[in-house]
Amino acid sequence: MERIMRMMKIKDIMNAQPLVLLAAMNVAEAVRSLLPDQNGPFPLVDEEGAFISIVYIPELLKAVLDGEADNRTLASLGQAPKRLLDPDDSADQLLGKPVDSLPVIEDGKLAGIVGVPEMAAYALSVRSRAEELSNLVDYAYNPIVAVDLDNRIWVYNKALERVTGLNAADCLGQDINKTLPMSRLPEVLETGLTQTTQKVVYGNTSFLSNRAPIYHDNQISGAVAILQEISELEAVSQELEYVKRLNCELDAIIESSFDGLYITDGQGYTIRVNKGFERITGSPAREHYGRHMAELVEEGFYSRSGTLLALEAREPVTITLETITGKNVLVTSSPIFDAKGEITLVVTNVRDITELNELQRRLDQAESLSHLYQNELQQLKVVASGEIIMRSPRMEEIFGLAIRLAAVDSTVMIKGESGVGKEMIADLIHSSSQRKNGPIVKVNCGAIPETLLESELFGYESGAFTGARKEGKPGFFEVAHGGTLFLDEIGDLPRNLQVKFLRVLQDRTVTRVGGTKPIPVNVRILAGTNRDLDVLVEDQQFREDLYYRLNVVPLDVPPLRERRDDITPLIDHFLEYYNERYHMNKRLAPGVMEILLDYHWPGNVRELQNLVERLVVVTTDNLITVDDLPPLNQAASRTAAIRPLKSVVEEAERDLLNSAFARYNSTYEVARALKVNQSTIVRKAARYGIRTGLRHDRHSAN
Repeated sequence: MERIMRMMKIKDIMNAQPLVLLAAMNVAEAVRSLLPDQNGPFPLVDEEGAFISIVYIPELLKAVLDGEADNRTLASLGQAPKRLLDPDDSADQLLGKPVDSLPVIEDGKLAGIVGVPEMAAYALSVRSRAEELSNLVDYAYNPIVAVDLDNRIWVYNKALERVTGLNAADCLGQDINKTLPMSRLPEVLETGLTQTTQKVVYGNTSFLSNRAPIYHDNQISGAVAILQEISELEAVSQELEYVKRLNCELDAIIESSFDGLYITDGQGYTIRVNKGFERITGSPAREHYGRHMAELVEEGFYSRSGTLLALEAREPVTITLETITGKNVLVTSSPIFDAKGEITLVVTNVRDITELNELQRRLDQAESLSHLYQNELQQLKVVASGEIIMRSPRMEEIFGLAIRLAAVDSTVMIKGESGVGKEMIADLIHSSSQRKNGPIVKVNCGAIPETLLESELFGYESGAFTGARKEGKPGFFEVAHGGTLFLDEIGDLPRNLQVKFLRVLQDRTVTRVGGTKPIPVNVRILAGTNRDLDVLVEDQQFREDLYYRLNVVPLDVPPLRERRDDITPLIDHFLEYYNERYHMNKRLAPGVMEILLDYHWPGNVRELQNLVERLVVVTTDNLITVDDLPPLNQAASRTAAIRPLKSVVEEAERDLLNSAFARYNSTYEVARALKVNQSTIVRKAARYGIRTGLRHDRHSAN
């Protein structure tokens, strides 16, 4: 039986923290540093921890009595050990070989020491475990037989004696082929394969046999067979299941667990730590074996102990804690009870939430990047669709902000002069939001008579007033349910309606004119204004509380005169649009674009669009010249926009090139139209960063 039990290594039984003395110390220093209860012997090491020899108490005492305590070093008293041990060697070599204390060496340094107490404790443990297993096998219900590598029987239990009628004492040490030729255990030794539920016959009795190799240090050291009479079919099933469970290697289960497993006894002393725990915490298992959890917490190995809490609560406990290596872990400690209700074990499952936190951080980062990419993709889609025309950095910034605001349901206040494109921004926010499949209702609060505005916004019931529809009418809030309501020129909302409007924003319900029943509405509010609402609030023309409810996220759209980079692409866009709409081919003559760039555009984009449409439909020639322009108060415009000559020239060149590239199919055609060399066109396009989008010229390879 001892062959099965001897599975421990030297490192499992050694004292990993022996009292170590420096070989360079003199005897007097060593004696003064020793406590009365420290009996030795003591390993001697150099300053780098390399093992040298062992010194014994008698040699120390003799040096003291001889008066040489101050003159002799410990190295002069040291004795070479009878042998050195390796921590991964089997502890079997210590059985039956009483020797003195032996050092354990790993990588040239002292890893621990195995003394007489450790040897004795191991021998007693092996003997005790061997006796327990021997009794378990001997009194098992099933016949069991085992052989060594020479086919010699070394296990022959009482159940097998009962089946065969042979005495175990006569069979032990005999060749299995002669005693039990039907066992087929030599076949298992030869193949190394486990054989289950194989039928064998002994005398007049048939059995099912389970046969398996026995491993020691990962090598086959024997084979074992367990028999079961076939006649007891029901018992066979139960016993085989039991045997299978017994055959499962507990070590394999524990060590293959991805989670860390930490097991203590019923008092809180560590008895088992798996490799998963070492991997997760970075703390070697040998530093924990045999130690009490309270001691480990006190020394800072853990910030607290789930085991101690489970022992106190007598129920499973889940907590987070920090290890000595800085890892944050989630532990669940579960007490195991015996038949008397006493805790015999505490099993703790350990998971590294540092890894989980890092994964969560990466997930959050990925989600943020996803939102960013979605916003950028939406911007590219809108730009590519031609719905938005812009080039100035300020408009690009506003455009990006509008896309981001589309992802949330906050109220947005779009500010800007008349004609800057507030309605276009509202369309962009709605079409990029989750409400895009719902309606967008646009209301100009300044264009509806005050007497009708209340019924238009909130609706009315049948008979609410003279001329009302018999069936009543839903208001704009109800019509926009599930979508977006854009209230332009919100500053023109009469003060008597502002209170009712505020109540709708707060309660998300509307009450029709002449009605009493609140109607729930799910509407996102976008407001627009060309007036300074702060001044209106100060003059008490606009309620302050309503202003703050609407001005959650302000978005200021600059006038066209403050984003002149957009003028040229807007003119090109509207020129192309109206040419296509009216089936014409109008283009601007040199000098026209410069005049339009200098104009201050008080009507902003709306004025520019109307002017381009007028030029397309009114001019008789395909070439629109300066003479075709209406009076634009050029003097005032130029005076207000005095700039360095160089910048004006560069801007005129850039606009002229943009217009030319929009009309011609190659740099050669552009050069001919502008009466310059083709190389000049290429150079200036590169200088101004103009993307021509033209096909390759036929002669470009030359």
